[in-house]
Amino acid sequence: MPNGGFCKLPGGSVVVAIGLPSPAGDGATVRFLVHAANRARALTRLRNLGLRAVYLRGNTEPPTPDEVTAVLHHPDGLLWKSTPGAAQELWHPARSLPRGRAA
Repeated sequence: MPNGGFCKLPGGSVVVAIGLPSPAGDGATVRFLVHAANRARALTRLRNLGLRAVYLRGNTEPPTPDEVTAVLHHPDGLLWKSTPGAAQELWHPARSLPRGRAA
């Protein structure tokens, strides 16, 4: 089960943070941040990237204040980081996400 959570912003929108296996298939974990009108739309945005089995159950790891700030200041409102614990790596826009190899 993916680890993640969400926080509701004063304006009514939400920021969802979720850790998923890397789409590149290398066994790494990728942390995604999504800003959307509600949780369902945030998960739909991730599914539209090709991450089909994305569900958020519970609120075990909600986004930190730094993560909320990062996603709110990005024009796409959809970011990822391959090593969530490493402070040295910056957040990347969703369009730069590496794709898995075609079989």
